[in-house]
Amino acid sequence: MVRPRPYLLAAAIALGSLSAHAAEKVRFGLSWLAEAEHCGFFQAKATGLYEKAGLDVEIVNGGPDRNLPLQIAAGDLQLAMGSSFTTLHMLQQGIAAQTVAAFFQKDPQTLVAHADQGVKTLADLKGRPIMVAKFSQQEFWQFLKRRHGFTDDQLRPYTYSAAPFLADPKAVQQGYITEDAALLGKALPKPPVSILLADDGYSNYATTVFGARSYLEAKPQVVQAFIEASRAGWQQCLSGDYTPAMKAVIAMDPPHTEELFHFKMKQIRERGLVDSGDAKVYGIGAMTDARWKEFFDVMAGAGVFPPTLDYRAAYTLRFLTPRPVAARP
Repeated sequence: MVRPRPYLLAAAIALGSLSAHAAEKVRFGLSWLAEAEHCGFFQAKATGLYEKAGLDVEIVNGGPDRNLPLQIAAGDLQLAMGSSFTTLHMLQQGIAAQTVAAFFQKDPQTLVAHADQGVKTLADLKGRPIMVAKFSQQEFWQFLKRRHGFTDDQLRPYTYSAAPFLADPKAVQQGYITEDAALLGKALPKPPVSILLADDGYSNYATTVFGARSYLEAKPQVVQAFIEASRAGWQQCLSGDYTPAMKAVIAMDPPHTEELFHFKMKQIRERGLVDSGDAKVYGIGAMTDARWKEFFDVMAGAGVFPPTLDYRAAYTLRFLTPRPVAARP
């Protein structure tokens, strides 16, 4: 028998007052084109969880031309998807926005190498040339330098084309644990070696939800309702039938095949991207002060953010009152 999770009971209490009124419109912006990594949000939409919570949620497709912080600041979106970096950068630029939940406890970021090249751990990549995108050089690369002794002379250009990697057996590039073996592996004689940086201490929260501080303060019940319904959607994706979400994702992004969706969900489930870390204790979507501090200290130490930045203003736990998860039987 599966025990009801505490946050689902809390959701019923928190959302009751909203559902009695006209549905609240929420435009939620995705950080990239619709994909399995967004399963919980599409599941909540497709199965009516948002509607039952008194919300009329429009999921806005993402892509390389989207500037979610700008759209949030302008009021074009009420909520959007990001990472720990998102609201820290906004804070640094004087934009009042906060992260309110984190649905990926593990950032899917990887470094990928060919099989049979002596690469098994992160330490095996020290000193080797690595293809890293410009923006990534100011994000996870700074963690690798600060915590693992990587150096800038290892950097090589990464242009989002797999061709250089596939052509050179010694090549190493940035990747995503949800895609590496499925996309690169098809063109290789053996599956590539994917090293998940989160397993080596990279504490960036991913698939976060953030909004303008003014909106969060004006519509706290709406924000709470969105988080609770999204939590329930993610729980269904992890332990139930995610077909409704899959169909909705493919309808919005037709190149995303069912085969790829299933592969990604397998990785999400087996790697604990959603339900590890803080989520083991406090439930899906959880964040903690301790982890935010750890992440900021590493990035400030690497020079990404000034140490005087009030990083606590980049997030709020008001919608995530600690609720220990009941032990599973």
